[in-house]
Amino acid sequence: MTAKHILAIDQGTTSSRAILFDEARRIVAVGQKEFPQHFPHSGWVEHDPEDIWESVIWSVRSALEKAGLEAGDVAAIGITNQRETVVVWDRATGKPIHNAIVWQDRRTAALCAELRDAGHEPMVTERTGLLLDPYFSGTKLAWILDHVPDARARADKGELCFGTIDTFLIWRLTGGQSFVTDATNASRTLLCNIDTVSWDEELLSLLNIPAQALAEIRDCSGEFGVTDKSVLGAAIPILGVAGDQQAATIGQACFKPGMFKSTYGTGCFALLNTGADRVESNNRLLTTIAYCLDGETTYALEGSIFVAGAAVQWLRDGLKILKDASESGALADKSDQEQAVYLVPAFTGLGAPHWDANARGAIFGLTRSTGPAELARAALESVCFQTRDLLNAMHRDWSGANGDTVLRVDGGMVASDWTMQCLADILDAPVDRPRILETTALGAAWLAGSKAGIWPDRTGFAEDWERDRRFEPKMSAETRQEKIAGWDDAVSRTLSRP
Repeated sequence: MTAKHILAIDQGTTSSRAILFDEARRIVAVGQKEFPQHFPHSGWVEHDPEDIWESVIWSVRSALEKAGLEAGDVAAIGITNQRETVVVWDRATGKPIHNAIVWQDRRTAALCAELRDAGHEPMVTERTGLLLDPYFSGTKLAWILDHVPDARARADKGELCFGTIDTFLIWRLTGGQSFVTDATNASRTLLCNIDTVSWDEELLSLLNIPAQALAEIRDCSGEFGVTDKSVLGAAIPILGVAGDQQAATIGQACFKPGMFKSTYGTGCFALLNTGADRVESNNRLLTTIAYCLDGETTYALEGSIFVAGAAVQWLRDGLKILKDASESGALADKSDQEQAVYLVPAFTGLGAPHWDANARGAIFGLTRSTGPAELARAALESVCFQTRDLLNAMHRDWSGANGDTVLRVDGGMVASDWTMQCLADILDAPVDRPRILETTALGAAWLAGSKAGIWPDRTGFAEDWERDRRFEPKMSAETRQEKIAGWDDAVSRTLSRP
């Protein structure tokens, strides 16, 4: 094999990226393109699937051009994607019948409440590890079938395909020859039994989803199809797929039970590897599939924070107090420490451990002297406080999570030293920032590269993981407890229900 490069397609919530790695796992080139967000109604979030597709292809071609490579120089493709976002398309033409409904979308809150009130949530949680929340794909699919003319009848006839973004991209890349997904994306749909890693008939019946419209579920590292030559210019095998948070877990080499990672992007997603143990949460965390490799399933506890970097984007785009998101840490550092200002960023509800879809954002502790610096600090601290809530819940749920946790972090926000020091202070635990921050793409690339025989196995990959910097807690216990008490009070005032 002369082709030695691995291409990672990282399809995110606001942009698509393509990252080329060489056989030494070094980044060679990056292509990235943003695409529009659509907000048809309050609480609704959509993407045009054609925008996603075009941004992916543009990013791949851009990366290849920057690297001076051709598609034939790529040995394998790994795909990682925004999870829970769902697309429905025509099986014959490949054309979507509706905009993609994004993971942030809350339009199915009433349906979820109706199903909870009818007593279905215990069964759903037992099968899927998830909760009945608009976050997940299943109720979004049901909404599309119920609201697009003739969609349900066409689905029953087998004319439509349902998929998360990975499935849609693979279908397009392979010219409609491959209709597959991986175990991690399947586990986020409300339709997959995570014990058997298969579509569950009772769950499909509950949401009235026809099974023939769902893709085949495969391990994260394996054969997902080969790209049509007309798409990229060469037939390239797709050998790795994982949802973005699981891909980041892999990219952080969190292969051992007890290892913990948190990704700070638009939202924040913390995963704790629990190994072969499927741990049931008593604190409204999610039990999910971390990865499936070689036919073996590894589980994780996950806490999902809907708003992390999005809070900084709000400061920039909504309040106009930042020109660039990277300025937030320096601005927060100028804040008046005497002011106890708290931002609870429940712009689209609160995720774990509260799962309150109807909560909305609030700011507490404002005074006449509160200004941009205090708001910046409150926004960044809110991410740290929410992470602390998740970590505490995980420790309560699983005895294997000892108190000496080291958090491995990634995502755009971790470039801020101020934010990472604040995180270590609030958690009272070390925070490790890796040398390669593109851990989500790196995880997808490893799945493909190891399968292609170019990159090392799990053990070798874990040994190569490198730390850029460790942040140790410096805050006094008294100050920490004061801040946490203020945060807990602010959240209690924000919840829509007791």
